[in-house]
Amino acid sequence: MKSLKKVSIFGVTGSIGQSTADLILSDFERFDVCVVSAARSVDKLAEMAISLKAEIAVIADHSLLPRLEELLVNHDIKAMGGEQGLLDAASVPVDITVAAIVGMAGLKPLMVSIENSKAVAIANKEPLVSAGALVLKAAKEAGCKILPVDSEHNAIFQVFDPENKQHIKQIVLTASGGPFREWSREKMSVATVEQAMAHPNWSMGAKISVDSASMMNKALEIIEAYYLFEIEADKINVIIHPQSVAHSMVEYADGSYLAQMGASDMRTPIAYALAWPDRMQTCGERLDITALSKLEFHAPDCERFPALSRAYEVLEKGSWACIALNAANEVAVEAFLKKKIGFLDIMKVIDFVLESCDAKEIDSLEAVILYDEACRDIASNYIQAGLKSKVG
Repeated sequence: MKSLKKVSIFGVTGSIGQSTADLILSDFERFDVCVVSAARSVDKLAEMAISLKAEIAVIADHSLLPRLEELLVNHDIKAMGGEQGLLDAASVPVDITVAAIVGMAGLKPLMVSIENSKAVAIANKEPLVSAGALVLKAAKEAGCKILPVDSEHNAIFQVFDPENKQHIKQIVLTASGGPFREWSREKMSVATVEQAMAHPNWSMGAKISVDSASMMNKALEIIEAYYLFEIEADKINVIIHPQSVAHSMVEYADGSYLAQMGASDMRTPIAYALAWPDRMQTCGERLDITALSKLEFHAPDCERFPALSRAYEVLEKGSWACIALNAANEVAVEAFLKKKIGFLDIMKVIDFVLESCDAKEIDSLEAVILYDEACRDIASNYIQAGLKSKVG
């Protein structure tokens, strides 16, 4: 009898975590859930821990640990809390960890998971953007397979032939264009939070929805692809594909394009990662290819969406600039979601931080965290000053 695949899910109450849980529950006899975690959604965490029959449940906000313990009192599930609780849970040996903690908060647990997992399915962009070289070095040393869950990178992973990398002409990341694909800069200047979060194709969390509207999500994906596939930045391109059917593609030297296609449902790439190197049935939507009338592809407008250009600029500058870009964006998006700044101000904050930060060699996890914190302080102070501060 084949042994169950041991799984940990960090960020189980988020969009990716819940889709992962759906898949596991649809094929429950295949998996053994060891750890589930959440940031603050303690009631939802307890509910999912019970349904998944997890061994450990971790709430990142330590003040909510008593509530978690209360909810789990009649269940054989260990409750843990705080950052140390996350790190201790990440130390539990498993076959695969789904790393879906939003933002840089997921970096430390990710690094510990890499040391204790046969594979890590990375679902959040920020750790790879800010610490890509360190993450991949740690995975190589630990013999841990990094599996991208992001639909675009998962698509590339499926059609990318590393043995013939010299014959790859380019990687093409497809982008829906988000809710503001056809909006003018003038119209975007008065965009509301609700409009920015109204993605036409995907159901996603607040932060990534706003990133999609600004196309910063695609900028972060360019940086991710640079690290994940160890390919030159000038071989990574973006194309607008409003239907979100071809999730990304690879062009080879002979002119062949290999693309992965599927429904706009994150359960498809998650299922690929969960079952890797096998495949599994999914409980998600399936693509009816006969119902497609047309597929469109357009070049992106980098003037209306300058985030794309910034990705290449920071890659040329080095890892410090990647950290600054990501940190500034996280702070700015949070401020926009709280209606403290306008939509176009997000890019103003990012540019200010990039201009204000000094180049620095980043060679350790501690250096990444310290530099990230410094960049966040600059971004926060700039926002508090009403975006009126001057460099120099």
